[in-house]
Amino acid sequence: MCSKGRTMKIILILLLILLPCSAQAFERYNHVVKYDRYFSKYSKRYFGPGFEWHIFKAQAIAESNLMAKAKSRVGAVGIMQIMPGTFKEIKQKAASIKGSRAQPRWNIAAGIYYNREIWKLWKAKRPYQDRLSFMFGSYNAGKGNILKAQVIAEKEGLDPNLWKSIEDVLNRVTGEGSHETIGYVRKIKKIKEVLR
Repeated sequence: MCSKGRTMKIILILLLILLPCSAQAFERYNHVVKYDRYFSKYSKRYFGPGFEWHIFKAQAIAESNLMAKAKSRVGAVGIMQIMPGTFKEIKQKAASIKGSRAQPRWNIAAGIYYNREIWKLWKAKRPYQDRLSFMFGSYNAGKGNILKAQVIAEKEGLDPNLWKSIEDVLNRVTGEGSHETIGYVRKIKKIKEVLR
């Protein structure tokens, strides 16, 4: 049974993730174009010219509200909220990423590169929107946690290649953190609805 404090914490997390809850609340970001060239450039570089780069801008809005100086309580920084160890690992793999994770250009490049690495992991046959959800869910909760949730989903007789199945069992892997991940994926989709 949850204590009153834990229940309030869960409610607060959900409110912070889901508010503003209407897609129209994100309209103002269509006028924030300062970093669009980086989202476009690195989306093309790592995903190809046909991939919709606005999806990564939507992710960055969900991560940091496009604030270059954003810093999380766990040490993630920048527009794409990159952790120090993750950035170091990315720089070792992607020689084209040269700067600091505090610099918007390289933070965005690293975030999109990391998404590409995760995207490749989820190549099993599944609908495109589900693959996006697996990618963003992994970015938020860690791919290992999503893999564990897949195993549980399959044991429960659910389709492990559908994001809905992961939503149904993720709390058994990440506990209360599952609310954050599920809300994060939904928030990106809502934001993307209004970006152009």
